[in-house]
Amino acid sequence: MRDLFLLAVLPFLIYAMAKRPFIALGMWPWTALFFPNGWVYGPAGHIRYNLLIAGITIVGYLVYKHKPKVHMGMLGMLVLMFFAWTTLSTMVTIGRPEVAWVFWNRFLKVIALFVFVVLIVEKKLHLDVLLWGVVLSVGFYGTLEALKFIASGGHHMISGMYGHVLGDRNELAVAFVMTLPICMYLLGEYGQRARILQLGLIGVMCMLVFAVIGTQSRGGFIAMLTLAGYLFIKSDRKILLSILAIILVAVLANFVSDDWTSRIDTIETANEDASFMGRVVVWKLSFILAMDNPFFGGGFKAIENFSVAQDLARDFFRYPWFYTGDALPQTTFARAAHSIYFQVLGDQGFVGLALYLGCLYFSWSKAGRAARTIRRAGGARWLSTVSTMIQLSIFAFAVGGAALSFAYFDLIFTLFGLVIIIEYRLVPAELARLAKLAKLAKEGKTAPAATPVAANARPNRLALQQR
Repeated sequence: MRDLFLLAVLPFLIYAMAKRPFIALGMWPWTALFFPNGWVYGPAGHIRYNLLIAGITIVGYLVYKHKPKVHMGMLGMLVLMFFAWTTLSTMVTIGRPEVAWVFWNRFLKVIALFVFVVLIVEKKLHLDVLLWGVVLSVGFYGTLEALKFIASGGHHMISGMYGHVLGDRNELAVAFVMTLPICMYLLGEYGQRARILQLGLIGVMCMLVFAVIGTQSRGGFIAMLTLAGYLFIKSDRKILLSILAIILVAVLANFVSDDWTSRIDTIETANEDASFMGRVVVWKLSFILAMDNPFFGGGFKAIENFSVAQDLARDFFRYPWFYTGDALPQTTFARAAHSIYFQVLGDQGFVGLALYLGCLYFSWSKAGRAARTIRRAGGARWLSTVSTMIQLSIFAFAVGGAALSFAYFDLIFTLFGLVIIIEYRLVPAELARLAKLAKLAKEGKTAPAATPVAANARPNRLALQQR
């Protein structure tokens, strides 16, 4: 049934995407994060949806006549420089070249998505379609899994699909947290227009909180708490948020299992937790790898190469100021970096890490600056809100990713692209609109009323007869 439904809907989607590139762009992260192939088992499962939609997006943009001007800015240049650096590090990798090039190819697709976000997104509708694609992928899966978690009385362990970019439950939890601010923005924009959207988005947000708990991810839980604190500081409705938080905690208390409680309790005694100390060991190995290869690092997945990991383990007692605890590196298998920061450090060296940190910092700061600029100018509330929510989502990634090998995630680079759009297209357009209104007011004129009729619509026949 799923195959038949997807195959029946696909031609209409292709037609819509071919007519309007921004729809195809919105479907691009949806296919990447929703993973349609994991939901079907028949002939529909053999279609490479992400490649198909990416191809439609690229072709649609190339034939589109009214291409907007492109401004990459500092953030865009940092992202492209980071990609160029990963290419060089892959060329000189000390790991297995065939593995490194596979992961470089995956990252190339992420950067392609980033580039076409910058090329295509031009106005609010385009941005909203892209964000709806995120909610209808990550939000849908989180809601479905949260309902299973609730139905099981809190015993269902939530994890991602095998072979999916969000297959790991810890990475899935951080993606859930990153989606929460996006839901909040869409709730403010569309919740008042339709009751069903209002209730649906509120339900998705509640289910995402349950889903984070259901993953039993400590990193996701910490990211959610820090996001809640950050949101509380920025919000103008602190009393309402406090009441909602108390209600949510009271409901969650009925579904929290003893396993979850004992796992979260280990946060306070992290230095005694074998899992966490194992991550500290790998962080030191990543640091040693970067010290041995400070310029380009080891290349993608170098630290997970068995021979490289063994060589690093022999030098483990170098730099005793970093860590000299009881936990020692494993010599029978290699482990992932378990931190976006140490992952990039080991993969791309100190230069690559500097570029990556620059991307995170400037995207976060520019989103916040855009929100402040619009508020001070008295501009459209939606623009300041979406800038703040994107800033919160980047913040959640930066916190939650501190203990995850999640540096090259599709969604974070999509948000980088949206920050560029906000800075160079949406904010200047809004400031120009405000300046025009101020000029008209100064001249004693009123702004022309917006007409619901499209610019290319056919003229009304009765109006023509009256003329």
